[in-house]
Amino acid sequence: MVTSFSAYSYIRMSNAWPSSGGIAMILQKCYGQGAIAAGAALLMALSMVIAESLVARTFATYVLRLFDITGGPLVPVLAVGVILFAFVVNIAGNRSVGLFSLVMASLKIGGIALFGIAALWASGFSFAAASETGRDFTATGFVASVALAILAFKGFTTITNSGAEITEPHRNVGRAIMISVALCVVVYMLVAFGVGSSLTIDRIIDARDYSLAEAAEPALGQGGFLLTVLLAAVATASGVLASVFAVSRMLAMLTDMRMIPHSHFGMSGPIKRHTLIYTVVTASTMAVFFDLGRIASLGAFFYLFMDMIIQWGVFRYRRQEVGAAGTVLLAAIGFDAVVFAAFTVMKLQSDKLIVIVAAVIITAIFGIERLYLGRWIKVVGNGHTVNKFGAS
Repeated sequence: MVTSFSAYSYIRMSNAWPSSGGIAMILQKCYGQGAIAAGAALLMALSMVIAESLVARTFATYVLRLFDITGGPLVPVLAVGVILFAFVVNIAGNRSVGLFSLVMASLKIGGIALFGIAALWASGFSFAAASETGRDFTATGFVASVALAILAFKGFTTITNSGAEITEPHRNVGRAIMISVALCVVVYMLVAFGVGSSLTIDRIIDARDYSLAEAAEPALGQGGFLLTVLLAAVATASGVLASVFAVSRMLAMLTDMRMIPHSHFGMSGPIKRHTLIYTVVTASTMAVFFDLGRIASLGAFFYLFMDMIIQWGVFRYRRQEVGAAGTVLLAAIGFDAVVFAAFTVMKLQSDKLIVIVAAVIITAIFGIERLYLGRWIKVVGNGHTVNKFGAS
């Protein structure tokens, strides 16, 4: 529900102005080429790079399950390997990315859906949890958990970065977003019921990095376990590929618009290749050195904060132009705000440091962009924007 309300503004804006910049384009149309647009776009880029690191680590964890390895130095090595694989495919060009993504997406959607159905069939379609728990859960904790769940849905935002690469973008970008959200709902619910009916809560927690494979074994046997591991590897690899593509395109657009500083670092070639390299290096560094449980929390903070800025920008500046309903936009802001507040309260109780780090990074990003661009919002007559270099 939260994701659907949020996606509404992205659909309206992308149908009106499809581009390869996606999120950056939406922010620029709302706030001009100022610090608010640039800062929020960088928050989105960071949250996507964080997601790449998380998914890359998940890929490594599942692959190593084939050899009964649950940790060690091979996890970051394989994580970096799949990120570099995404880099190679992206370098090969848009056609390679599109074809590879289509094949892998078909495999993962169909395969994961079949896993969920098979696991439910093995449980007799009872839709009942494998065990009850005596633990007490609060409403705040439940709402806070939605913040992390949203990270699993926010992949729809990468579609907004594909406006320049797909046919009939004024219609198909919006359609693709709606289809992706609907598919996620169906697949995630099947997985949730499948895992929940096969494993107790304690076993799900113990196997939190590879719970899909763990649930497949009692439900489907050793063969199902192996197929699920391979399926998870395909799914995570395709996720990294799509995210690397989207982040590099958005950063390239921000660079071309002179909304963020850029250095070639002695590299030749187009800006898109430079931003692709920056994305891959950053994601690889996070995958190797950081506690990705805490990094996931950072990603949730960044994304929710950025999303509220987008929803308000569309409501304040563009809703009439794109035909968006103000009540839907305000509802999206309200949902985000409630989840953001609950997540902050929960993290202040369990991990104050991550809240402080998130606040410092957000403040630093907007502060640096304010110094670099000179103004928070750069909008002049008739909706045109002007940057510090005088370009309109």
